[in-house]
Amino acid sequence: MTATPATTVANLRDLGGTPLSGGRTVRPGLVLRSGQLDRLDIAADPAVAALGLRTVIDFRTDAERADHPDRIPAGVRLLVADVLADKMNAGAGRAPAAAQLKDLLSDPVVAEEHLGGGKAQALFGDVYRSFVHSASAQAAYRLLLTEAADPGAGPLLFHCTAGKDRTGWGATVILSLLGADDDTLMAEYLSVNPAVKQAFAPMIEGFTAAGGDPDIALALIGVFPSYLESALAEVESRYGSMDKYVREGLGVCDETVEALRTRLA
Repeated sequence: MTATPATTVANLRDLGGTPLSGGRTVRPGLVLRSGQLDRLDIAADPAVAALGLRTVIDFRTDAERADHPDRIPAGVRLLVADVLADKMNAGAGRAPAAAQLKDLLSDPVVAEEHLGGGKAQALFGDVYRSFVHSASAQAAYRLLLTEAADPGAGPLLFHCTAGKDRTGWGATVILSLLGADDDTLMAEYLSVNPAVKQAFAPMIEGFTAAGGDPDIALALIGVFPSYLESALAEVESRYGSMDKYVREGLGVCDETVEALRTRLA
């Protein structure tokens, strides 16, 4: 996976170039991932304009989309697939940590109360498990795989707010189906950390300057092996394999998976 040097889109990465089994790599320019597109400016960003995007999938919640609506180039399809909808409903409308970074980092006292002492890591583990088993997440990732397998949908970009958690799991599922090994999956998952930390640097600096615990900030802003491992363990315990998760959990047929492999690898 390679970073694309965009100036108006944070954490933009092409799944293309990721190494697969048998010496193969993912075909470039077909499936990309990023943070939110609220600052996208095609005229000012030739790197993004050159991608020729045809489809965007937005994994964010209603509140996130209302606060920072995507800016979509003319002619591009926008598909909304709220990964955390069920999690929001279960929590009586309270957004999980993955969807409220700014609020959580605005008050060090509140952050310490709710996220200190390892609570942040536990919360993210719970959210990542929900990526696997909640109906809203299953619908979102089913849409991602179906669209990514369709030649008429690409080039396709999928994103959340920071482009690290909901988006990271989507990339993991795609790359796993294409034949990336476990070490590659983890390396690609963690590779977003520099871009995410850069994008949120002012927020982190403000939080720590106000007395906030930098470990809490990093737990929210970054990604860690334990986060992804929580989702992978959930796949293993519920389904036994990624293929069965995709087939039985997501309801994606074998023909679609084969089409995905043919198109991207």
